[in-house]
Amino acid sequence: MMKGFIKIAWLFALLIPAVTLHAEESTEAEPDIKQIVLGHLGDSYEWHIATTGHGEWSIPLPVIVHSPASGWHLFSSARLREGSEYEGLRIAAEGEYAGKIVERQEDGTDLRPLDLSLTKTAAALLLNSAVVLCLVLVAARWYRRHKATDRAPKGFVGLFEMLVSGILDSVIKPCVGPNYRKFAPYLLTAFFFIFVNNLMGLIPFFPGGANVTGNIAVTFLLALATFLAVNLFGTKHYWKDILWPDVPVWLKAFPLMPLIEFVGIFTKPFALMIRLFANMMAGHAVILSLTCVIFATAGMGAAINGSMGAVSVLFSIFMYCLELLVAFLQAYVFTMLSAVFIGLAQENPEKHAPEQAGNTANK
Repeated sequence: MMKGFIKIAWLFALLIPAVTLHAEESTEAEPDIKQIVLGHLGDSYEWHIATTGHGEWSIPLPVIVHSPASGWHLFSSARLREGSEYEGLRIAAEGEYAGKIVERQEDGTDLRPLDLSLTKTAAALLLNSAVVLCLVLVAARWYRRHKATDRAPKGFVGLFEMLVSGILDSVIKPCVGPNYRKFAPYLLTAFFFIFVNNLMGLIPFFPGGANVTGNIAVTFLLALATFLAVNLFGTKHYWKDILWPDVPVWLKAFPLMPLIEFVGIFTKPFALMIRLFANMMAGHAVILSLTCVIFATAGMGAAINGSMGAVSVLFSIFMYCLELLVAFLQAYVFTMLSAVFIGLAQENPEKHAPEQAGNTANK
């Protein structure tokens, strides 16, 4: 299996020959706090590493676009730095497509082509997914080499087993119900995927720092996966409660309750999407804003800059510790709510009725 992953990684490296470090000349200017914060929260066509006195260091990523007028384009994003244009394409500085690749048309308007480029968020998503896969494979390798009667694992494998057992026993089993084995792989994958992406986003240097779970497109796909798991595998009783709920007849004749229940099908995954996106984006924005206080007060004198710098460092450390907790809590909450929604769709009153009757008779 590992040989197969090595071959895939080698092919992926061949497809991206333009990943190189690039230094740009730096200029003395006041730091743009808004641009720093929004630049980190947003996506980009290159992966910024550091800014030093000698220039700005970043890794260009491959640009893959298809234009109706000029066809396919494949090149390094380094060719589009500083507002330059290459093969008729450029990154729009303002307007509707600000920050996106556009192509100038003959009439002077900008056309946004089909963009399949490997952006910073997409690259971090692939990297973090590989990290999750490696963590699972390392734990699985230990279990393949040991028997169930052997001593419990220690170190990383022990920590991984503790997390899996905790999520399975305290979240998935009680929330999903008897069919928990059917949905446990997805729910555990969602937990570790979100948790690893949250932690990697808190690392302030490459290959961390990418705001993956703070990107609404990523949280949308996660919520969509839960939406499909809930509605594709829901029982007939789940759909009966939505389309023909157990309410007075006059409410059924005037379909207010079915309409409310039908809207609830979409509001649940929407809440999952917004909750994860907003919490992770807000955490990154607060930490960056506190850090930028040092640079914003640099021209106000040594006393003010020194005192505000100390306050900034203390509050940043506090926020980092809080974000470590939030990184786990958001993964836990997303998994728990997904398990609850799946469990509600799996609930079968007819199966529970005999059990409840038997319990009543025993009492």
